[in-house]
Amino acid sequence: MADARRAALKDQTDISGARILIVEARFYDDIQDALLEGALAEIKKAKATHEIITVPGALEIPAAVVMALDSAEDSGNDFDAVIALGCVIRGDTIHFEIVSMESSRALMQISVDRAFPLGNGIITVNTEEQAWARARKSELDKGGDAARAALAMLRIKRRYPSVGLNDLMRGFEDDE
Repeated sequence: MADARRAALKDQTDISGARILIVEARFYDDIQDALLEGALAEIKKAKATHEIITVPGALEIPAAVVMALDSAEDSGNDFDAVIALGCVIRGDTIHFEIVSMESSRALMQISVDRAFPLGNGIITVNTEEQAWARARKSELDKGGDAARAALAMLRIKRRYPSVGLNDLMRGFEDDE
């Protein structure tokens, strides 16, 4: 296994008080607990708040993210970033490939289409041993990595705010 190489991020834009959504797949409870522990530690360090939504598996994460983002926007209580957490362990069929690739593809699409800070902490592994090595805070801490990625992207978004597609569309709706 290659050693993790984490470069220190220099951007210290204040994100205290940010509202972070965690969507977690509870397919492997013990592993999920470890991923969540890492993510929550990073959120606490950033002085942000969080809300957790639990879904059955990794394929359900993207849909839950969109539902929560849309609902939060409609209520005026927007989220600032999302962290997706889950574990997919290879089995005997191609289901592993479908779940790992489609959940990742959909999360990337959400992030890019909405210019939204998102950290993908869905680990995809061959064995339970590999999952534990990636989930534990004392080892690779992929839950913490996903949180750090989402928070880093939030800092960028705060430094370089832009008008989103939804804002532009609202302008057209007002003309009708």
